[in-house]
Amino acid sequence: MKKFDRAMQSLFALALVCAGPALAQNYPTKTIRIIVPFTPGGGNDISARFIAQQLTEAFKHSVIVENRPGAGSTVGTDMVAKSAPDGYTLMVIHNAIAINQTLYPKLPYDAVRDFAQVALVGVTTNTLVVHPALPVKNTKELIALAKSKPDALNYASTGAGGTSHLAMEYFRLSTGTKIVHIPYKGTAPALTDMVAGQTQVMISALPGTMPFIGAKRLVALATSGAKRSAFLPNLPTLAEAGVKDYEFDTWYGMHAPIKVPRDIILKLNGAIVKALAIPEVKQQLANQGIEASGATPEAFTSYVRAEIEKMGKIIKASGARPE
Repeated sequence: MKKFDRAMQSLFALALVCAGPALAQNYPTKTIRIIVPFTPGGGNDISARFIAQQLTEAFKHSVIVENRPGAGSTVGTDMVAKSAPDGYTLMVIHNAIAINQTLYPKLPYDAVRDFAQVALVGVTTNTLVVHPALPVKNTKELIALAKSKPDALNYASTGAGGTSHLAMEYFRLSTGTKIVHIPYKGTAPALTDMVAGQTQVMISALPGTMPFIGAKRLVALATSGAKRSAFLPNLPTLAEAGVKDYEFDTWYGMHAPIKVPRDIILKLNGAIVKALAIPEVKQQLANQGIEASGATPEAFTSYVRAEIEKMGKIIKASGARPE
């Protein structure tokens, strides 16, 4: 039976390859699902719903978003990896796909072997924010306070092993500070408790954080990129603020099961890149704190593999573990 199943799978994959051009020409003929392996409200959700709207307009077929959170994004990611490779189940995910490759010793999928990269949607800086009641005005004062009171401050993250967790661990390693990690299940609950004063510090992706900064419910101290953010140009980068060589951006991209025909991958990439080149569309993303990208599948694949290597080094140095 197992041999028969493998044979049938091979025949199905071969049929998809041979029929690739014809499939792409007619694609799509039904609703496309974009899986977001996180709760609603964060940058992944924002990016996915934005792209769903653009693809719906481009293809004249419904493109919907489904949130499938769980186990640090591995539940939804595994579902996509095992879905039919026909282009009707896609995924938008950020750095987590690179992080989890090292973070989890036994993943039910492989980020390199089981996924094809479709398009890099956008990149956003992360922002070091503190609760307004914390008596610090800049990054150096935060570091001094944390060093004077080891383990007295708490920092929020969107979950153990997530981007906000690793960005903060990278900060701790770089500054020699001891700040207690409080993991949450997503961006929204983490920021809600930050605003309530349950935690005092967080490094969070800009899209979910901007409204709280604008409302002065959180105080931004620095950004995490190699250069200053166009959205917060008066804020120094963490490197400028004295955290040597610090750089940790958050990126959002679309992925598909590895055996989706290349012509469909290229058709999706073309529609996304075309949409992201429209000034009004770019501005819509910019309003959410995301800088539009739109790389080729090949460039995005190289980027993801480089991120797997970089995140692996941070995880090993910090000793980060999944929940």
